[in-house]
Amino acid sequence: MSEPVKVNFKIYQGSTFTRVLRWELPTIVYKTISAVYLEAPLRVQAVAHGIPTGWRCKLADIGGTKELNTDDYLYVTSSITDVVTFNAINAKGYTAYTSGGTLYYNEHKNLAGLTARMQIREKVSSTTTLLELTTENGGIVIDNVAKTITINITATQTTALSFKSAVYSLEVIDGTTVIPFIYGSITLDVEITR
Repeated sequence: MSEPVKVNFKIYQGSTFTRVLRWELPTIVYKTISAVYLEAPLRVQAVAHGIPTGWRCKLADIGGTKELNTDDYLYVTSSITDVVTFNAINAKGYTAYTSGGTLYYNEHKNLAGLTARMQIREKVSSTTTLLELTTENGGIVIDNVAKTITINITATQTTALSFKSAVYSLEVIDGTTVIPFIYGSITLDVEITR
């Protein structure tokens, strides 16, 4: 089991809070690039790549189009069976693609059948729960197709919050196994327009 990741949040009182999380495994998936479309936005073909929209990946060893051979993560903005699109990249002026290359990313966790729960407390030692979110109450949504875990706090719920800072943890449940996923602190910016 891996260690939970520390992620701090800021919530704006009276506003809807949504945070999309993705669970990357340590295993790297490598896919051979068969075409690069130097367009705006950039499109890359890699047969049966398996990358969902929103996932991060890297490109390497691309013949000709050296501009894409970096250590930077790129975020997939659209994904179909064999092609991924990177909306943040206008590749119209890039060097012509000649051949090859590798698209690689961390494998995503299979989220089928998982549930989750999250509690916000003023301090770790507090016995009072300020807010509880679960997959059952709709505060956490798990989407195995998109490979996302989404935290949803409604505007009504954030309006009712009054702390300056608090702590939280989010656990994922797989059958009888409870997995600490993320934890951290939350700061609350007080609502002005109300």
